[in-house]
Amino acid sequence: MTDKKLKVTLVKSPIGYSKRQKLVVQSLGLRKMGQTVVRSNTPVIRGMINKVSHMLKVDEVDA
Repeated sequence: MTDKKLKVTLVKSPIGYSKRQKLVVQSLGLRKMGQTVVRSNTPVIRGMINKVSHMLKVDEVDA
Protein backbone atom coordinates (compact mmCIF):
# COMPACT_ATOMS: atom_id res chain seq x y z
CA MET A 1 0.00 0.00 0.00
CA THR A 2 1.44 3.36 -1.02
CA ASP A 3 0.77 6.01 1.58
CA LYS A 4 0.21 9.42 0.01
CA LYS A 5 1.61 12.59 1.54
CA LEU A 6 0.72 16.18 0.74
CA LYS A 7 3.35 18.74 -0.21
CA VAL A 8 1.94 22.11 0.91
CA THR A 9 3.50 25.40 -0.21
CA LEU A 10 2.55 28.88 0.99
CA VAL A 11 2.15 31.00 -2.16
CA LYS A 12 0.17 33.96 -0.80
CA SER A 13 0.77 35.98 2.36
CA PRO A 14 -1.73 35.61 5.21
CA ILE A 15 -1.41 39.35 5.93
CA GLY A 16 -4.82 40.97 5.63
CA TYR A 17 -6.72 37.76 6.40
CA SER A 18 -8.48 36.89 9.64
CA LYS A 19 -6.59 35.79 12.75
CA ARG A 20 -8.25 32.40 12.41
CA GLN A 21 -6.84 31.84 8.91
CA LYS A 22 -3.38 32.99 10.05
CA LEU A 23 -3.51 30.41 12.85
CA VAL A 24 -4.45 27.65 10.39
CA VAL A 25 -1.46 28.53 8.20
CA GLN A 26 0.78 28.52 11.27
CA SER A 27 -0.66 25.18 12.42
CA LEU A 28 0.26 23.64 9.09
CA GLY A 29 3.85 24.60 9.91
CA LEU A 30 4.16 27.39 7.35
CA ARG A 31 5.92 30.59 8.35
CA LYS A 32 7.45 32.18 5.23
CA MET A 33 6.30 32.73 1.66
CA GLY A 34 7.46 29.92 -0.60
CA GLN A 35 8.05 27.55 2.31
CA THR A 36 7.06 23.94 1.66
CA VAL A 37 6.13 21.28 4.21
CA VAL A 38 5.11 17.65 3.78
CA ARG A 39 2.06 16.52 5.75
CA SER A 40 0.18 13.22 5.93
CA ASN A 41 -3.06 12.96 3.98
CA THR A 42 -5.58 12.86 6.84
CA PRO A 43 -9.07 14.35 7.10
CA VAL A 44 -7.79 16.87 9.70
CA ILE A 45 -5.01 18.16 7.44
CA ARG A 46 -7.36 18.18 4.43
CA GLY A 47 -9.82 20.32 6.39
CA MET A 48 -7.10 22.80 7.35
CA ILE A 49 -5.98 23.01 3.72
CA ASN A 50 -9.56 23.62 2.57
CA LYS A 51 -9.91 26.56 4.98
CA VAL A 52 -6.92 28.41 3.49
CA SER A 53 -6.74 26.86 0.00
CA HIS A 54 -6.58 30.33 -1.60
CA MET A 55 -3.13 30.81 -0.02
CA LEU A 56 -1.67 27.37 -0.72
CA LYS A 57 -0.40 25.15 -3.51
CA VAL A 58 -0.91 21.45 -2.75
CA ASP A 59 0.67 18.45 -4.50
CA GLU A 60 0.36 14.75 -3.70
CA VAL A 61 3.62 12.85 -3.32
CA ASP A 62 4.44 9.22 -2.51
CA ALA A 63 5.72 8.62 1.01
